[in-house]
Amino acid sequence: AGMEGSGDASRAVADWRLAVWTLCSVLLPVLITAWCSFQRSRRQLLMRDIFRKSKHDWHYTDLFGQPSYCCVCAQHILRGAFCGCCGLRVSERCLKKADQLFLCKEIMMRGTGGAPSSMPHHWIRGNVPLCSCCMVCKQQCGTQPKLCDYRCVWCQYTVHDECMVECLRTEDCTFGEFKDLIIPPYYLSTINQMRKEKRTSYEKVVPYCRKHWMPVIVLANTRSGNNMGETLLGEFKMLLNPVQVFDLSKIAPAKALQLCTLLPCNTVRVLVCGGDGTVGWVLDAIDEMKIKGQERYIPQVAILPLGTGNDLSNTLGWGAGYAGEVPVEQILRNVMEADGIKLDRWKVQVTNKGYYNLRKPKVFTMNNYFSVGPDALMALNFHAHREKTPSLFSSRIINKAVYFFYGTKDCLVQECKDLNKKVELELDGERIELPNLEGIIVLNIGYWGGGCRLWEGMGDEPYPLARHDDGLLEVVGVHGSFHCAQIQVKLANPVRLGQAHTVRLILKSSKMPMQVDGEPWAQGPCTVTITHKTRALMLYHSGEQTDDDASSLSE
Repeated sequence: AGMEGSGDASRAVADWRLAVWTLCSVLLPVLITAWCSFQRSRRQLLMRDIFRKSKHDWHYTDLFGQPSYCCVCAQHILRGAFCGCCGLRVSERCLKKADQLFLCKEIMMRGTGGAPSSMPHHWIRGNVPLCSCCMVCKQQCGTQPKLCDYRCVWCQYTVHDECMVECLRTEDCTFGEFKDLIIPPYYLSTINQMRKEKRTSYEKVVPYCRKHWMPVIVLANTRSGNNMGETLLGEFKMLLNPVQVFDLSKIAPAKALQLCTLLPCNTVRVLVCGGDGTVGWVLDAIDEMKIKGQERYIPQVAILPLGTGNDLSNTLGWGAGYAGEVPVEQILRNVMEADGIKLDRWKVQVTNKGYYNLRKPKVFTMNNYFSVGPDALMALNFHAHREKTPSLFSSRIINKAVYFFYGTKDCLVQECKDLNKKVELELDGERIELPNLEGIIVLNIGYWGGGCRLWEGMGDEPYPLARHDDGLLEVVGVHGSFHCAQIQVKLANPVRLGQAHTVRLILKSSKMPMQVDGEPWAQGPCTVTITHKTRALMLYHSGEQTDDDASSLSE
């Protein structure tokens, strides 16, 4: 009995030990994970505090895209913080020290007295761009696996450690290749001082008086299309003065464009990074400048297409969509070389029918096109779907796939059939007899539906050329979604209804989908009147020009 009792006791002890070890083996990883998570949260909190107070534009990354070295301790780092303006890279533990040691790009020079017309280079050591060459010996920089060589944050010139001499540290910066696009800090400090003294004669301020100076303002919509806006903001801030680069999710274009009033008249160029909707938003802000009496400061507008359709961008030669395939430096060169043209803008007034309708007419501004029928229905379905789950629509490919789905669905259902029995169409006051149609599209520009030249169709029939600056609208009809698809692949022609200066469309009965420049809604009985509103100053890039574009631009 005694032996059995001692055996039971030893088994109980063994069971307890097993239980304790099992508990430890479970709890220890949990405790270590919790401790690491707490420490990481604490570090992130400290970093956010530094980011918030710093003059640098710090961002954190878990993995740098190229071999990187900390600017403080010179150690190789895989992750850490980088400044989106001056390009400094630093490890987590050196962040606070780097923030205190190194100055970022100054958007305005500190008070030095007088009116400075130059400034020295601002050198940053290490992490120079790949394939950069030394401005002294013309040999490649950044080839050694360590923190080495220098780069000026303004002119982007690079210099070897051994080639860096004292005279280069104090030499005046030329601002490099993009000197005609950059707003120098000394210019803004001089203008600021003159405004305090209530002087407005800026003509003698350098580089205001320079003949070829054409400062650029970058307006980026970080929510457009493929979400590339955030990356582009940083790249443009590296090459230009950060004061020239605006995030439209944080500041309205009307406020950003007030910078034009400090710059020479009729010289400013604006680069809009976004979809056609963003471009329309900026053009509306420019129209507000005209109302305020600031017409002499109106800029010319170029486009970097980040949206889904990008038909206006395609018409003006800037391409159907940007996915990072062209370096930012080349984009700025294209803006410098682009030619000025004009774009008609139209007023679309929608007046609801009914004796007791006391609501004001809905008024839209149209740059691209107005439509009623299947393409407006696709846009309406897409818009409703995106409002419910916006996180799913971060890719241009996904967006086009959803459009394809709704187009295929409409081919089967035909929700817009017998449109010709529900509407009346007048072109310049003359009523048009409509054939059997499902949709009517009123075009201001050459491209429609994400890259289709709708007015030309297959190009096998003679027709008057479509232009975006002649004060004329092209009006076409389509037989349905399948007909639209055939036109897009040049297997069919649209039903050309005519060209006109004024278009009037009367929806007599039922509710139909309508859209203006991709903004859709469901509309009951109404009268739609389209008249010329104004002209916008745009920039045309001939580098993306096709044969069709060349013929439409020729006189």
